[in-house]
Amino acid sequence: MISSVLIANRGEIARRIIRTARELGVRTIAVYSEADAQAPFVMEADVAILIGPAPARESYLVPEKILAAARQTGAEAIHPGYGFLSENADFAQAVIDAGLVWIGPPPSAIRAMGLKDAAKKVMIAAGVPTTPGYLGEDQSVERLAAEAAQIGFPVLIKAVAGGGGKGMRKVDRAEDFAALLASCQREASASFGDDRVLLEKYVTRPRHIEVQVFGDSHGNVVHLFERDCSLQRRHQKVIEEAPAPGMDEATRAAVCGAAVKAAQAVGYVGAGTVEFIADASEGLRADRIWFMEMNTRLQVEHPVTEMITGQDLVEWQLLVASGEPLPLAQDEIEIDGWAMEARLYAENPATGFLPSTGPLTHFRLPEGDVRVDSAVEEGGEVTPFYDPMIAKLIAHGVDREDAAARLAEACRLVEVWPVKTNAAFLARCASDPDFVGGAVDTGFIEARLEDLTRREFSDAPTLAAIGQRLEAFMEADQPRADVWASAPSRLLGFRMNAPRAAMKLPLAVDGKAMPLRVALAGGTGDDWSWDITVEDGRPLDDVDVLPSAFGGDPLYVFEGGDVREFDFTYQAGGAHAAASDGAILSPMPGKIVSVAVEAGQAVVKGQTLLTLEAMKMEHALAAPFDGVVAELSAVAGGQVSEGVVLAKLEPVA
Repeated sequence: MISSVLIANRGEIARRIIRTARELGVRTIAVYSEADAQAPFVMEADVAILIGPAPARESYLVPEKILAAARQTGAEAIHPGYGFLSENADFAQAVIDAGLVWIGPPPSAIRAMGLKDAAKKVMIAAGVPTTPGYLGEDQSVERLAAEAAQIGFPVLIKAVAGGGGKGMRKVDRAEDFAALLASCQREASASFGDDRVLLEKYVTRPRHIEVQVFGDSHGNVVHLFERDCSLQRRHQKVIEEAPAPGMDEATRAAVCGAAVKAAQAVGYVGAGTVEFIADASEGLRADRIWFMEMNTRLQVEHPVTEMITGQDLVEWQLLVASGEPLPLAQDEIEIDGWAMEARLYAENPATGFLPSTGPLTHFRLPEGDVRVDSAVEEGGEVTPFYDPMIAKLIAHGVDREDAAARLAEACRLVEVWPVKTNAAFLARCASDPDFVGGAVDTGFIEARLEDLTRREFSDAPTLAAIGQRLEAFMEADQPRADVWASAPSRLLGFRMNAPRAAMKLPLAVDGKAMPLRVALAGGTGDDWSWDITVEDGRPLDDVDVLPSAFGGDPLYVFEGGDVREFDFTYQAGGAHAAASDGAILSPMPGKIVSVAVEAGQAVVKGQTLLTLEAMKMEHALAAPFDGVVAELSAVAGGQVSEGVVLAKLEPVA
């Protein structure tokens, strides 16, 4: 068995590898950037080495620094995790040339599967079915547009070196092709250093089916069944599950057999995932599932396979890299129950899923009934430098309905502040009746996006929050024994021998003004009752409170995986009131990659004004209403910080 391993990665996957390595008695070495100096994975490793500044291109993506850390610490092997250098054949070869053990497939297999066009050619030769499309060398706009027209719209543009949903665009109309191609190429170049693309026929009701394969250096290759990763948003996986719903034994045998054949065709060793696209218009059928690509590494969603098979895939990786044969033969691997995984992202569904950064002042994840693989802990920070995934919640049940119910409940128990997360969105996805019923394809979320992102709260937490602040309002400067000596302004509408009066109280809920009208309804001694009404006329019912004080710090109420902020220091005209003044603010630090408008130009609501690149993704900032670009400070290529005014619109008169 390998004695020590350097983990050339960070966050959740680094912690995951450390956990298994420790159980096997393997010494662990972490490498980290300046931004990750206090990260949990750094603290949990046996040894940790600083390798550079926060940007990944200056730290985690520099092979020389990784190898230097390995030499410095006497590491025997390097585990690349996923992302970063995990599918870099040159790095894999450099590790081997340095006399270290590479915990991954041979560089030749990475190269064979690393470029989507070359991989498809290998699969065609091996007899694995592939999706119709264009794999040509001519990358001119004219040739690509002509090929797209011949394939027939809609078509999918995919980065040749792509992965993880990056460098991928769906094109519905010929007139949109050039613009979407340019956007795809920019993102591909930034993410992979390669702007070449291929074209594929877009399947109108697609399912994303992938198969976990494993090979050893003795010529053995097995599969650990399939996963369904169809629940996606913008080609990014949201919830993954194993096995795939609606998969019969004949189709399973065909797709898993094709995956094994694909791995054997490239002499595969280690953990890998063969991804297929299925036309689910008539259910899953063996003759309607086509090879898409192979990920030559461990996948983010590997825990669902572990849950249904009872196997530790990281342990398998360490064993195979040590030269041992696979722990089990194909007929010894069985499916037990159902598993689902949800990716908890630091992002705000209410703002189009823009990433959210900042300190994790309050961070609570569910315990007991689900497996939690977390990248961060309370007191840590989400920075703008890396992928926004902060944890994975994995539920196992006796069947699919049971697993979905457990996952939905786990998502509802998430409490994070002030960083925003997609926990409530995940809970709605996992509990959606159509999802629970298995009616899933890659367009599922987009078709229901408004319902899945709608923020809904019951009145009870709202009333409780207001009640607490009313208590605080009366108690601050008003001793119980001398209530009559208090300042009249503190008596909140009290009048001797007169009809009850009312007072307006300032309040902002989630940054929006919600002034309250509060009237004294009655009470004696220390117990008082108030009538509370929001100024829009919606009654909130009575709240029984003790006479107390108003104001203080904002109050945060968690419900269903979401959070509401009650700010009782709201002032009209302040920061909260500026939400709809036409200012287009940078939602996070990043780089302006394109500006689509000019000062003085008329724009319509929803029109893209500019595109910001941050956290490895492009984010289009759109016009909030019809208007004219009154000011424009954004410049293509410029770096901006969070909260900077990039443009300002004036409404059409």
